[in-house]
Amino acid sequence: MAMAARDAAGVLAPFKLARRNPSATDVVIKILYCGICHSDLHQIRNGWGITIFPVVPGHEITGVVEQLGSSVSRFTLGDRVAVGCLVSSCHDCHSCNEGLENYCPKLVWTYNSHLPDGSHTMGGFSTAIVVDESMPTFSLMELPSFVIKVPAKLPLDTAAPLLCAGITVYSPMKHFGMAEAGRSFGVVGLGGLGHMAVKFGKAFGMKVTVISTSPKKEREARELLGVDDFLVSTDKEQMAAAAMSIDYIIDTVSAKHALEPLLALLKVNGKMVLVGAPDAPLQIAPITLLAGRRMIAGSLIGGIKETQEMMDFCGEHNVTAIVEQITMGSVNEAMERLAKSDVKYRFVIDMRKSESEMQR
Repeated sequence: MAMAARDAAGVLAPFKLARRNPSATDVVIKILYCGICHSDLHQIRNGWGITIFPVVPGHEITGVVEQLGSSVSRFTLGDRVAVGCLVSSCHDCHSCNEGLENYCPKLVWTYNSHLPDGSHTMGGFSTAIVVDESMPTFSLMELPSFVIKVPAKLPLDTAAPLLCAGITVYSPMKHFGMAEAGRSFGVVGLGGLGHMAVKFGKAFGMKVTVISTSPKKEREARELLGVDDFLVSTDKEQMAAAAMSIDYIIDTVSAKHALEPLLALLKVNGKMVLVGAPDAPLQIAPITLLAGRRMIAGSLIGGIKETQEMMDFCGEHNVTAIVEQITMGSVNEAMERLAKSDVKYRFVIDMRKSESEMQR
């Protein structure tokens, strides 16, 4: 059972999905939960012009191991596992050798991509998925499997968004040194990615400021997420008063917006990383960077080793997403709400309830 969009209208409907017969190195996973990412919305509507229809979206997958190939050694039946945005890479390029499969030129996305045999990958809006466990051992390191282990402490529903929303903010925070206790950390946008950035910032012991166009979000930011400060980005007086007060910023917004007012918040040597993917180009005046020796960068999800590291960190520090559970029957309504940012903070599909609904 699966839900697929058959054209750019983006309407998801029941779809008969036949997964491949498992090979000796495959892990068959019974999907229990799948988060809904904003990129799922882009893909089902062909917002980036690259969608292969029909498309079964979903790359925030958690579940249990249901079947194992004869050569699989890292998992046992019943293990709690997860699958994120990637299911394969070339294993041989510089990025793969560095544990950065997410930048491999031959990476294979969990859906809307092609495996080396030419087959079309289909994602987690389904009841099962087959993922190759095998990863080669390099001279310097052994890379973990594309199947991620979920710590026992983490509920599978609230852990699902960690596979995209979580790693998307965790990876740049760690890579760019934006995880120092006591430093000031700004989060632009309080949605699926933004609320995870806030949670990691607090877990790292940072002073966290949410920057939003909506003053209505201040109360939830302070009371629900425990942020230290809140700025309304359209309030010029507030923004001017906060100039050069923040060490690091993560910008999670996926709509076109002005960057200069945000960069002005950074201290000298401040860093801002973009993790949202607006459809339209963003513009910046170079002087905004030059005047404070500021840096602007981008980051795309994270490698497999880093994803497992993040998952283990979340288990140790009880970091999970705030979710709204739905079933497949209401997924189109959820997509419409997501387009309006009407979710706090991530929709997660309960596949067990969905399966029983579909069988009625």
